[in-house]
Amino acid sequence: MAGRVAGKVALITGAARGQGRSHAVRLAQEGADIIAVDLCADVPGVPYPGGTREDLAETVRQVEALDRRAVATVADVRDHEQLAAAVVGGVAEFGRLDVVSANAGIAMPPFPTHEMPEEVWQGMLAVNLTGVWHTCKAAIPHLIAGGRGGSIILTSSAAGLRGYENIANYVAAKHGVVGLMRTLANELARHSIRVNSVHPTTVSTEMIQNESTYRQFRPDLTDTPTEDDVRDAFTSLNLIPVPWIESIDVSNALLFLASDESRYITGITLPIDAGQMVK
Repeated sequence: MAGRVAGKVALITGAARGQGRSHAVRLAQEGADIIAVDLCADVPGVPYPGGTREDLAETVRQVEALDRRAVATVADVRDHEQLAAAVVGGVAEFGRLDVVSANAGIAMPPFPTHEMPEEVWQGMLAVNLTGVWHTCKAAIPHLIAGGRGGSIILTSSAAGLRGYENIANYVAAKHGVVGLMRTLANELARHSIRVNSVHPTTVSTEMIQNESTYRQFRPDLTDTPTEDDVRDAFTSLNLIPVPWIESIDVSNALLFLASDESRYITGITLPIDAGQMVK
């Protein structure tokens, strides 16, 4: 039986690990070839290590183990020229582009909005909003030139649909992604290119599973907080009683939006949020 995205080519940013790797593997399971892009370096101000070249190579290995092809490029979504070159290289290898997952994103330590340092505000928006725009800007000409339509999925967050204290930079960036998505949905529908956004609750990746994030949720602890220490705090965010979801839960939603099963769905904000938005 043919896969749900058989014969398609998908561009994924932030593909070295976490949700990006999960998206790459899930789409490959359903027949897609992958253009995988990642910075493979630490980002100043981010309190957890970035992905590595070895991580990106492992993503490629997992895709190829599924008998699909992958092209991996180290590129920074903050740099449009780097990103555009990575997309050109991938399209030259595979001859087409059908699906775009603008997934790369970061988290930073919290600050009250009026106390947030300039570099913390600007650094967040550079990756989580401008980087998404750069991804779309680099990919859209190839989608249009292909003449087959396509699907663009922008990774936002529950914080793209609701405000949260002390992370105004993250909330603003993720709300900005929604505005970008809605504008692109209007601009690209004439080309049969659909644009949607996904909005996860907390996902069990390196962005959440680190000491800095644990301390945000358990500032009352004098000892270093552990995963077990923060489970109840994270669970309190969600209606369904889980502390976080897994990357595959987001990947399955992304697969639906990438596939022709959603061929008439565009301009939507799809929560994968364990009920957080209705709590």
